[in-house]
Amino acid sequence: MCREEAAELSSLKPQLDELGVPLYAVVKEDVGTEVQNFRPYFKGEIFLDEKRCFYGPRERKMGLLAFLRVGVWINGLRAYKKGFMGNVQGEGYVLGGVFVIGRGQQGILLEHREIEFGDQVNIEDVIRAARRIPQECLPVEKK
Repeated sequence: MCREEAAELSSLKPQLDELGVPLYAVVKEDVGTEVQNFRPYFKGEIFLDEKRCFYGPRERKMGLLAFLRVGVWINGLRAYKKGFMGNVQGEGYVLGGVFVIGRGQQGILLEHREIEFGDQVNIEDVIRAARRIPQECLPVEKK
């Protein structure tokens, strides 16, 4: 389900580039070729956070009981129907999130933390938040 959301966020890359807003992913591990296998779905830069500093003082997890939740099954089926296949490598219980972080003192402009696996951010909210980030002043080219 991460691959599905990565692909949807990557669809915003042309608009984000136009706004001067970079697209980053932070992953907690790289088991085997996991990150390499993720790259085709994500068009931004990928950072490996082995110490899990970005995940906060308390990681948010769902255990095996997650598979009893109807929402997880619906999200998994949605991703499967769209052609996204996950993997079963690595730790797999930590919930993810999407953040739009502004420049300087703007702070976090959008925060979406998964409630259950496959709980996706609204990409319209992402682009709306990205538009709130002021573009850097670029020098005017002299002719």
